[in-house]
Amino acid sequence: MTAQDPKILENLATAIGQAHGTAPATFIPEDAPFDEAQRHWLNGLLSGLHAIASAVAGGGPEAEVGTALTILYGSQSGNAEALSKDLRRVSKTRGFEATVAALDDLQISDLAAINHLLIVAATFGEGEPTDNAVKFCAALLDDAAPDLPATLNYSVLGLGDSSYADFNKTASDIDRRLGELGATRAAEAAFCDVDFDDGYAAWREAALASDPFKSAAGAASAPEPVTAGPAFDKNHPFMATLTVSERLSGAGSAKCVNHIELSLAGAGADLDYAVGDALGVWPMNCPREVQEILTATGLSGKEVVELKTGPAPLRAALLTRRDVQTVTPKTLETWGVEPSAGDVHLIDLLKAGLALDAQGLVDGMRALQPRLYSISSSPKAHPGEVHLTVGEVRYAMHESDRKGVASTYLGERLPEGGSIGVYVQKSAHFHLPDDDGVPLIMIGPGTGIAPFRAFLEERAARGAEGRNWLFFGDQHEACDFLYREQIEAWSESGVLDRVSLAWSRDGAEKVYVQTLLKENGPEVYDWLEKGAALYICGDASRMAADVDRILREIIAQQGGKSDAEVAAYMEALAASHRYQRDVY
Repeated sequence: MTAQDPKILENLATAIGQAHGTAPATFIPEDAPFDEAQRHWLNGLLSGLHAIASAVAGGGPEAEVGTALTILYGSQSGNAEALSKDLRRVSKTRGFEATVAALDDLQISDLAAINHLLIVAATFGEGEPTDNAVKFCAALLDDAAPDLPATLNYSVLGLGDSSYADFNKTASDIDRRLGELGATRAAEAAFCDVDFDDGYAAWREAALASDPFKSAAGAASAPEPVTAGPAFDKNHPFMATLTVSERLSGAGSAKCVNHIELSLAGAGADLDYAVGDALGVWPMNCPREVQEILTATGLSGKEVVELKTGPAPLRAALLTRRDVQTVTPKTLETWGVEPSAGDVHLIDLLKAGLALDAQGLVDGMRALQPRLYSISSSPKAHPGEVHLTVGEVRYAMHESDRKGVASTYLGERLPEGGSIGVYVQKSAHFHLPDDDGVPLIMIGPGTGIAPFRAFLEERAARGAEGRNWLFFGDQHEACDFLYREQIEAWSESGVLDRVSLAWSRDGAEKVYVQTLLKENGPEVYDWLEKGAALYICGDASRMAADVDRILREIIAQQGGKSDAEVAAYMEALAASHRYQRDVY
């Protein structure tokens, strides 16, 4: 390898400097001026340098160091990333020095230089990888993916939702494909449902105790000092007070969308949030649905059942601890029911005449989980408060009216002045740029407006100079224009430079936000070329997918770019945090 280019020497010097720090420089950056062979050689060199530097730092050449471990995650809401960081902390006590990165931070070719690999991958949408795992999964599953050495020892943990047909598809695909390419499965993959804590802990222990890991482990280190986590989290929520619940959508709307305001008085800095974060809320089930279950099973509700948290009266368990709607494969297995075609509500199974005692009933039901909602307020504009924009979920199934648990709890069952458990789910990937001069393009139809209301309140409070362009829409302008007065006021004051509104049912032809994006292609491309960041919030499978497709068409047409150049352009936007999505 030659190093005549001063830039190459500069990058190499920087990388070696990193290797002598406390964290290993495991990967050469993609934009470093090296070819594939050079990248592999340098990764090996830096691993060796890091081991030497760690030994010196530990007291001389006889000091032992932990075995290198790579932990990769694919995370959308933050759970997989949080588990990966916990895995790094625990692995240190088992003789490993781990680095943690998103799956897309790694090139498939780099896998050959790794000996110990753990992956935590969530499945998103309809069996899709998360935004920070798309490139990795596409390259891994491609027919041209390179063979992998048997010295690559791996195990995979999946996070998913068993009520979906493609339960944990991403993790399953990764686990299968790594094995097909020749890597060694050190421990069987584990596929967790929404209540993942126990499954994660069991998989972590199995992986670190497997022969390829245990036999290669270096010197165990003292655990990293546990940094104080948030005072309030999923398992220890803050009891917020509902102060406002008012309908945003008009009487003629096909939807009921509510503006929710919660007081955080008493939480102080222990419940700080930033715009772009989500709020986890713990709902209670509808008492009528609970009674319907008790009636169908002939139980009184006074029976005592055993839960993970201890004994509880059946009625209380059904109100606050169990998901009374969702049927999962475990439900069918526990109750001895054959799977049926199509969706089914839990009460439909019970009405079929199942003979269940109280304990058998709750054993077949999965744990009730909190719901995450995009925060729609700025803490600068509303200190001591947090706002949500919540569409009530209502649907018909088997000739019966059904409804969402959390959305209707906030909208109709929780009285003003009532309390609800909440916590902040921090977003590492959906935030305003630090530079207030960066222009923003925000695309959020329906309740997707939520984080952009927060963005605009924040930018107004900060006096940000960057231009703002909002794409918003729904079915009818007259009854579905959420936050109309506030948006119009921002337009008049100059906080909003442009507003593009799409009403799909007000004309002969349906108009969506993606329609307007395409119509404004030249201006959108001009904004991007001038440094704009583009944000999307809302439905992943249709709206966000259409927006992504049209955005690529705009870049190709306006920039005169090939498919490969468009892909590179989009990757550069994402890498610089100028293309961010909060989709579901």
